[in-house]
Amino acid sequence: MPLTDLTLADCWAYRPELDVPADLDAFWARTLDAGEPGPAAYRPVDTGLTQVRTFDVTVPGYGGEPVRGWLHLPAHADRPLPGVVEYLGYGRGRGLPHEKLFWAAAGYAHLIMDSRGQGWSAAAGGTADPHPCPAGTVPGFLTRGVTDPDTFYYRRLITDAVRFARAAREHPAVDPGRVAVTGVSQGGGLALAVAALDPGVAAAMPDVPFLCDIRRGVRVASRGPYGEITEYLRLHRDSADQVFRTLSYVDAAVLAPRAGAPALFSVAMLDQVCPPSTCFAAYHRYGGEKELRVYEFNDHEGGEADHQRAQLAWLSTVFGREPVGRRLVGAQRRQP
Repeated sequence: MPLTDLTLADCWAYRPELDVPADLDAFWARTLDAGEPGPAAYRPVDTGLTQVRTFDVTVPGYGGEPVRGWLHLPAHADRPLPGVVEYLGYGRGRGLPHEKLFWAAAGYAHLIMDSRGQGWSAAAGGTADPHPCPAGTVPGFLTRGVTDPDTFYYRRLITDAVRFARAAREHPAVDPGRVAVTGVSQGGGLALAVAALDPGVAAAMPDVPFLCDIRRGVRVASRGPYGEITEYLRLHRDSADQVFRTLSYVDAAVLAPRAGAPALFSVAMLDQVCPPSTCFAAYHRYGGEKELRVYEFNDHEGGEADHQRAQLAWLSTVFGREPVGRRLVGAQRRQP
């Protein structure tokens, strides 16, 4: 597969001047402070598994609208655990309750957020997006309401994501001072946005993140969701300025300087969906301490299991504990 974006050396040097709306902070303060969302609800689910307890979760998201998810807890935890909130890739839903057990198996409280209106690709979803889809929208989500930041789909999805991070910190099984956010692709972009908008986030692990330096992504990506913007502007030829203005409110590279939590990024140099230069743009602008893993010969799959292993070791160091959520008889433990 040929290199389709900048070289690694050029990516390290790539520090674009991005369009930052003058009212960016006011926009998100107004959005996130709107209404009283109320508490999350948790219903136990019998998965047949013995080492992980699972709960069907409903969190009031944007506008108080119900957003589904799963909470996985190690079965024998005897104290509040560090938590990992996971956001999903484009098109993916929360799936079945026994599917994603990695973080719970490592001893973390693991909260997975369904993506409203999605769940049509790799795993089914259970959360509706009750807002109408405007006429002329390209199939997908990147052009839903894209002519106005107030009506844009990703305003709702990012709000949902912030509310899930808050819900994790409020759960009695979770240590509120040690909650990380993570995700792959779209989930990575959401993790970055939440780290920027929620000062309670303690760590962020954006993996080959989407929604970064979106204007460049639209011009460079050879496959994937950025093409929806191209298709839209092919017909709505006079709307480019307004479309990119709306996108700037949710661009994770624009939001990144507002984040303060330590972060572990990943980038894949042959990524045709989230071009590496766009991920580097967010990395360079990120406001907290940061590390980066580069997968030089990978496409959008990134580091996969190898990167999970790196995340596990990194998060253990950041949270000051080995990734085990229970006291083991006869075992040595560091105190958190």
